[in-house]
Amino acid sequence: VAIAADGTVPPLADGASGTSDEATLRGRLAELREAHRRLDGEIAALDAAPALDQLQLQRLKKRKLALKDQIARLEAALVPDIIA
Repeated sequence: VAIAADGTVPPLADGASGTSDEATLRGRLAELREAHRRLDGEIAALDAAPALDQLQLQRLKKRKLALKDQIARLEAALVPDIIA
């Protein structure tokens, strides 16, 4: 997943619908989760480095939070609306 400098991930392409839309969302969700795990590793490595760069660490954490928000939105989109 390509992550922009502001920590966001580019939106899904329009035009997908039905079952393929759900498959697209699930694929996107898997990509975002992988990017989130990679950022975890980068943050751990930077935190363990002797010359700690606080600004870079903050940027990585902010990007990780943005990914977490996007993951939550996609997960919510995959849960069907059930009217009780």
